[in-house]
Amino acid sequence: MLQHMLPRFALLLGAATLTLSLAACGRVSQIGQAPGMTEPESGVEFQAMTSSGHGVQDLPYRPDSAASLWAVSQNALVADRRASQRGDILTVVIEIDDRAEIQNSSGRSRSSADNVGIASMMGLPQRIDEILPEGASMDKLAEAKASSSYKGSGNISRRDKLTLRVAATVVDRLPNGVLRIQGTQEVRVNYEVRELTVNGFVRPSDIGRRNEIAYDRIAGARISYGGRGQISDVQQPRYGQQLADIVLPY
Repeated sequence: MLQHMLPRFALLLGAATLTLSLAACGRVSQIGQAPGMTEPESGVEFQAMTSSGHGVQDLPYRPDSAASLWAVSQNALVADRRASQRGDILTVVIEIDDRAEIQNSSGRSRSSADNVGIASMMGLPQRIDEILPEGASMDKLAEAKASSSYKGSGNISRRDKLTLRVAATVVDRLPNGVLRIQGTQEVRVNYEVRELTVNGFVRPSDIGRRNEIAYDRIAGARISYGGRGQISDVQQPRYGQQLADIVLPY
């Protein structure tokens, strides 16, 4: 049995070693280099702004709006300038200031005592006492005591605070009029890239007069704020440690 398992284990170990080696080679090529940033043209926002949504055909070019401060479709000064169609841009305001404090305490105590005895029953206990060993009596047939106690407490304290603004693009308009939005933002400082992504679904009526919408009015909101680079790399455990955490049973 053991002889059949050894080749399989060696194969798995070799595959894991090869995977880690390939990953390490990719990391070696990044030494001394700033993390790359994705091209804006590669995102779905750019596709939404340059295609009609019904195919790959580009939207017609409008030369009369090339040097204008206003969109051509909005001829009146009182026109609604809020995002409403695929390719429109709006601002998402993210102001998260959540605090949760939970404190629980519970206690339980129980005690019990039971005594069983037959003092008299037609003289039978007295007759039985005569044949019982010394010190034994039917008067105290059984006695039991029990006690238990429990005490538990828990405390949770958490606070999340995040204030950001990001431009998002309407990437689709659903049949019921709800807009699907998506926005990305990348900021590189030295050798660290901070990434912010937001997407979800909004109602056109929830968009404010300044073409802004709060994050708590986005249905199915998915907000991610993280980074990649030297600082983020140091904060992550090594691949070998991650593999050991999965494989080792203790």
